[in-house]
Amino acid sequence: MTPIKVMLVEDDPFWQTHLADDLSHISDIEVVCTAANKEECLHAVQTFDIDVILMDINLTANHLDGLDAAQEIWQMPNPAKIIMLTSLQEAEVIVKSFQCGAANFINKSSLGDVVQAIRDAHANKSSIHPDAASSLIHEIQLMALTPMERQVYELKKQGMNKIEIAQALQKSFNTVKTQLKSIRNKLSIR
Repeated sequence: MTPIKVMLVEDDPFWQTHLADDLSHISDIEVVCTAANKEECLHAVQTFDIDVILMDINLTANHLDGLDAAQEIWQMPNPAKIIMLTSLQEAEVIVKSFQCGAANFINKSSLGDVVQAIRDAHANKSSIHPDAASSLIHEIQLMALTPMERQVYELKKQGMNKIEIAQALQKSFNTVKTQLKSIRNKLSIR
């Protein structure tokens, strides 16, 4: 059996060493290379035969450059499958990961699930990890909102009341009240 060729893209030496060591004990997985930043990652993708990439999102401080690297790889012919592996949990980052071509998203607290995620990605199985599922479901639900309703929803989510939302958007109080009612109906919020 030919092992699944994996690249680790991780700027933290501890995580890079720990992950590579853990994966080296798995018979059907081979870590062929590691990269610590976006440039090394993109170079390695063109140099090595890689099936699956475990990609950290923050490779340089808090720049989310792992997302940029994922998007560039995704646009290449026959791209490797990318699993975002990060400590970030923000819904926006999760959704953006999939928009940039990720096959899956796993939080570093769920390391025990990485091996199966690698196997699933390599086999072209669409298995969204629970770390990402609720954010994706919520985002799909929000797609039912119009752009204006989405704007009102985001302000309400930030804690603004109807009067504050009306002032911020330069709308009447009644318009905001109607839009909030429509949002509740569309999202089935009680």
